[in-house]
Amino acid sequence: HYFIQSNLRMVMDVRTRQIEAIKHMLNLNSPKPENTWKILVFDEYGRDIIAPLLTVKELRECGVTLNLLISDKRDPIPDVPVVYFVMPNKTNIDLISSDCKNQMYEKFYINFITAVSRHLLEDLAQMTIDSDSVFKIEKIFDQYLSFCMLEQNLFTVSAYDSEICSYHALNRPDAKDPDIEKCINTIVDSIFSLFVTLKELPVIRCPKGNAAGIVAENLEKKMRDARRDPKSGF
Repeated sequence: HYFIQSNLRMVMDVRTRQIEAIKHMLNLNSPKPENTWKILVFDEYGRDIIAPLLTVKELRECGVTLNLLISDKRDPIPDVPVVYFVMPNKTNIDLISSDCKNQMYEKFYINFITAVSRHLLEDLAQMTIDSDSVFKIEKIFDQYLSFCMLEQNLFTVSAYDSEICSYHALNRPDAKDPDIEKCINTIVDSIFSLFVTLKELPVIRCPKGNAAGIVAENLEKKMRDARRDPKSGF
C-alpha cells in the first residue's frame, strides 16, 4: 500500500480522475453521452479497482444493468453490448475469444487495465478470425488504471493478489528472480498508471542498489518510452 504525499488538490484529483476514467470507459469510451444499457464483465483485478469508486446505483446510472466476473459461468445476452475490464493475460484473452465465438453479447468493448502485449492481441485476433467472430469486437483500449484507491490518499498496486507483490515477496530468502521481476513490473505498471491518470510527470527520487532503485529506473524508462509514443496517455 502507498500513501500519496502531495497537496490536497492532487490527492482529490487522483480519485476523481480515476472515477472519471471508469465512467468514460462505461460510456463506451465516447465523448458524447451514450444512452445504452450494457453488461460489465471484469476479473478480480477490475472488480477491486471499481468497487471502492462506484456503487451499484452509480453503475446503473452509467447504464450497467449487470456486472459479472469473467471467470464465472455466464448466460448469453445476445442483444446487449458488453464492456470488459480485465488484465491482459492469456486466461482472459481465451475467455473473451470464447465469448465471441459463442456470440454471448451484441458488441464487445474490450478494456485492458494495463497495456496489452502485441502477441496477446495477435492471439485474440487469430482466435476470433478462426471462429468467424472478429466482427463482434467493436473497440479495444488500454486504460492504464492498474491501481486501486482504497482511501482518499491511499492506493494499492495489487488489491487482488497481494502475495505476488508485497514486501515479503521481495525480501523472503527463497525469492526467485522471476518472482521479484514480476513484483517490480507490477509496481512500475501501477505507478505509471497513476501518473497517466493524473497526466503528470513526476520527479523521481530514490535510494540506489535496492528494489526501490530498480523500480525507479524501470519507471523512468517506461515514462521516457511513453513520451515518444503519441498514443500514450502523456
